[in-house]
Amino acid sequence: MADYRPKPDDRSDNVEKLQEMVHNTIENMEKAEETMQFSNEEQKAQIEEKNERRRESIQGMREEIKDEAAAQQNNDY
Repeated sequence: MADYRPKPDDRSDNVEKLQEMVHNTIENMEKAEETMQFSNEEQKAQIEEKNERRRESIQGMREEIKDEAAAQQNNDY
């Protein structure tokens, strides 16, 4: 029989991963804004909407970074 136990939860690098995700999302926003100069009005509106969702995601990721950093300091994992 195969052993199907889940791997232990390793959250030790979550802060770094989340910071990288924030950085990548900001880069994507900047690239999208650069393409707006070559876009029609409909495309510009879509880019604006997508970047707004990205801003909301960044805000959530930053909150999660705070939570993870606090957990690391408190040795919660």
